[in-house]
Amino acid sequence: MHNINIVMRRELASYFATPLAYVFILIFLVLANACTFYFGGLYERGQADLDPFFSFLPWLYLFLIPAIAMRLWAEERHSGTIELLLTQPLRLSQAVLGKFLAAWLFTALALALTFPLWLTINYLGHPDNGAILAAYLGSLLLAGGFLAVGSCMSALTRSQVVAFILAVSVCFLFMLSGFPLVLDVFRGWAPQGVVDAVASLSFLGHFSAIVKGVIDLRDLLYFAMLIGLFLLATTVTLDLHKAD
Repeated sequence: MHNINIVMRRELASYFATPLAYVFILIFLVLANACTFYFGGLYERGQADLDPFFSFLPWLYLFLIPAIAMRLWAEERHSGTIELLLTQPLRLSQAVLGKFLAAWLFTALALALTFPLWLTINYLGHPDNGAILAAYLGSLLLAGGFLAVGSCMSALTRSQVVAFILAVSVCFLFMLSGFPLVLDVFRGWAPQGVVDAVASLSFLGHFSAIVKGVIDLRDLLYFAMLIGLFLLATTVTLDLHKAD
């Protein structure tokens, strides 16, 4: 844990060493408020909830989270600092987990800064704060899933642009997997078990269930397994590219 903590602190400090972190947070907050009040019509709906915010959040994540994740390993490989990192007395898996946790904490900070939305909705009415809290938990888990995918894509290439495109593409596929249009394609030739398996991969399906205030163990396990699987894939990928 000590080595993981060192890597995490080093990585987290690097975010705030440049204006990039502050620009990202500002863009995220501006878009979050625009989606909630303008596109989501929070006032016009006349309901005391944050459904407009959480409905648009996965689509904000689709482009903003890969922008964070693309630098995790692509930048290290491009600049050659990955060799220096891996010469330290720590395992590759510890480095992967430390950098992932730093990115997750940074994302959690950006998400936490949306708390004025929560205060606003409580001022305007009497929302179900338990459901909102569950939705924030789901949002954090969803961010972890996006980051894990992005970490793996970043490990595949030296180019941050390529890593960004790959991460957006893979995450978009996970988003689409639960859509009826996609499932109808599989229903034409695949057995129902395959269709159900494809539907179960959907980010939106598991996230939407938590947003409704229903914290199901299956949804928690889904995100935990997804994060674990892609972090393992990141470790294996980096191990294979050590000689590059």
